[in-house]
Amino acid sequence: MSSENGHTEKGRCIIVSAPSGAGKTTIVRYLLDQDLGLEFSVSATSRKARLEELNGKDYHFLSVEQFRMKVDSGEFIEWEEVYPEQYYGTLASEIQRIWKEGHHVIFDVDVVGGLNLKRYFGDKALAIFIQPPNIQSLEDRLRARRSESEETMKLRLDKAAQELSRAEEFDVIVVNDDLFKACEEAESIIKDFISR
Repeated sequence: MSSENGHTEKGRCIIVSAPSGAGKTTIVRYLLDQDLGLEFSVSATSRKARLEELNGKDYHFLSVEQFRMKVDSGEFIEWEEVYPEQYYGTLASEIQRIWKEGHHVIFDVDVVGGLNLKRYFGDKALAIFIQPPNIQSLEDRLRARRSESEETMKLRLDKAAQELSRAEEFDVIVVNDDLFKACEEAESIIKDFISR
């Protein structure tokens, strides 16, 4: 990605993807607390905010109409309709802002979004797939959230099965059967990538 500010050569991208409930957000939060020069890329979504989520911090919450307008005006690097009328995407302005500040971008995105970003950024990006130990542990974690109806639970588990089949398309797979070890492994892999 080129931009007028000249900082883009230094900027790297860390893409963390996983099926919903695999622990990627927890791992990303851990990585942001380490001294790696990472800044979180806030995705845009048309879904409603959950209770604890803040606009501009967790997501840029947009209406379906606002999201489609930004798509039409070319403001997204990548976007997709993950569930009917529920869009997610990465705004180009978010990446430029982070690189301009001299940081590396870290993404917490679903699998399709992660692979789209990997294609877009090429060798400036490291794509990490967080793999749950098994599909049952994924279902247990999703049920523990208590934020899903049975209908959305089934949608998420069907989607997770599809996403797990794409793990090999990522640069690295980190198995999250021990959260602390998974966090440390991801940190070590990122340090190595940034120092190259």
